[in-house]
Amino acid sequence: MNWIVKNLIKAAVFFLALVIVAQIALKMVTHHGQMIEVPDLTSMSVDEARREALKENLRIEVIDSIFVRRMEKGAVYSQNPKAGTLVKKGRRVMLTINAKHAKKVSMPNLVGYSMRQAKAELNSRGLALGKLIYVNDIATNNVLRQIYRNREIRPGVQIESGSEIDLQVGLNSDDNMTYVPNVKGMKYLRAVDAVHDNSLNIGRIVFDKTVKNYTDSLNATVYKQTPASSKSPLLMGSDVTLHLSLDIKENY
Repeated sequence: MNWIVKNLIKAAVFFLALVIVAQIALKMVTHHGQMIEVPDLTSMSVDEARREALKENLRIEVIDSIFVRRMEKGAVYSQNPKAGTLVKKGRRVMLTINAKHAKKVSMPNLVGYSMRQAKAELNSRGLALGKLIYVNDIATNNVLRQIYRNREIRPGVQIESGSEIDLQVGLNSDDNMTYVPNVKGMKYLRAVDAVHDNSLNIGRIVFDKTVKNYTDSLNATVYKQTPASSKSPLLMGSDVTLHLSLDIKENY
């Protein structure tokens, strides 16, 4: 074997060794293969979330806040990446928390609106429709009074965003029946909207054991409703009970 062939073999071996060393070094720097699962930080306080993240060598950063009335103030509302996502160590998890103080909004004047118009106006102001209270009147679903915490509320009064407003609406005896919509398979808020849009009230909301916090409730799906949808009409203002779960397959 002449010296040229020997040198070529030595060069090939050296190059191969260099590639192997570079791959090992790259794996060490990038933690190749050392993927960890992002924990569920929702509903925790920021301090609790930080301690939980540190256990997994993750970092957290609060990037935004919203106000959700039924959720503990200061608690984590959502996270990115979501729980269960596989990431590398040192990854930053961005948090949106529930604000400690609600934003104030001005109560609109809904008297004279139709129920649907009033509901749309409430949503645009960051308010929510509570209960529909039907009383005898010439015009069905015409708003007669607006009620907050069992008392009539005047237009222009400042209240917290997310507040529920009950509406007293008219009911003509010649136009007082409606139909129960089929909301099975719908998520929580969409199902509530569908019930209200059909001039019915939410009697009870029943979450099963898979729903552990408010964030879960938003993602829960209706698997049972009482009464069920049917072709038989029902008096406007009647109650509908919804049963919801995150594990829809188990309950269907």
